[in-house]
Amino acid sequence: MKHSAKITILILAMFLVTQFIGLYVVDSYSTERFVDGHTINVESSKILPYGMGLNEEERENKSNLLTSIIFSFVIAVLLLFLLTHLKAKVILKTWFFLVTVLALGISLTALLPAVKFVSIIALSLGFFLALAKIYKRDFIAHNFSELLIYPGIAAIFVPLLGLFGIIILLVLISVYDMWAVWKSKIMQKMAKFQMNELNIFGGFFVPYASKKEKEKIRLIREKVKNKKMTKKEAEKKGIKVNVAILGGGDIIFPIIASGVILKTWGVWPAITTTFGAFLGLLSLFMFSEKKKFYPAMPFITAGIFLAIGICWLIIK
Repeated sequence: MKHSAKITILILAMFLVTQFIGLYVVDSYSTERFVDGHTINVESSKILPYGMGLNEEERENKSNLLTSIIFSFVIAVLLLFLLTHLKAKVILKTWFFLVTVLALGISLTALLPAVKFVSIIALSLGFFLALAKIYKRDFIAHNFSELLIYPGIAAIFVPLLGLFGIIILLVLISVYDMWAVWKSKIMQKMAKFQMNELNIFGGFFVPYASKKEKEKIRLIREKVKNKKMTKKEAEKKGIKVNVAILGGGDIIFPIIASGVILKTWGVWPAITTTFGAFLGLLSLFMFSEKKKFYPAMPFITAGIFLAIGICWLIIK
């Protein structure tokens, strides 16, 4: 196992909580429901705020949406690569900040009571939470906001995809993930740049110390307490900190998949899909080795496909 049982359970728990928040947020904005074996159009309980929803013409013409999503994803990745290569820190931080505020606004609008100006209240809360996450580098604010960011983004994409579309998208993302981690190693470079240069990371981020380092920290604290070492001297002591991370893509695509299954087949297949993704991620954590990098999406996608296959056999 790559990380300790405690850290692994924490990452898995955050992943699972985010998935269920995602299902709730997606369902809040959904205009499609699975009723008596059919998907029908309904009035959603809430409308996607900030102009993110589809208009009537876009709802009727979804044939080219998958191509548009893939094209947009490629453009976004290439732009991210370019900005990382140029070390455009201000632009990247601003980009992360704006996306975080918008995504949090969408999620919080779904989660908050339907009061007057709820979307503005949600956007304001998202603004302050994004400030703490990106510019204050607060560990708790970072991971708490991650629980809400991806449900908001997923709510935008779920209406654009059907069952065939999400299957194709998951395959493409998994192939890209394997290439980016094992072949080009771009993913590792981008993650290190985000954490070391930008002091931010798109995904769950849990720093922890080994038993040896914890003992070192304890001894240093004792010396400071007994005035055998000054605080400045203590700060200069090198403490090695390990980091458990799970990228944002590994969190959002399972939410999108479950959301698509929710509108296509209903609640229990969507929950089954969520647990399929969870089991895929669990298998990765169980069999991964220390100091090695792994693409999570192939494992998560395998779990999702297994769950979809089981649901299809039962439904059909």
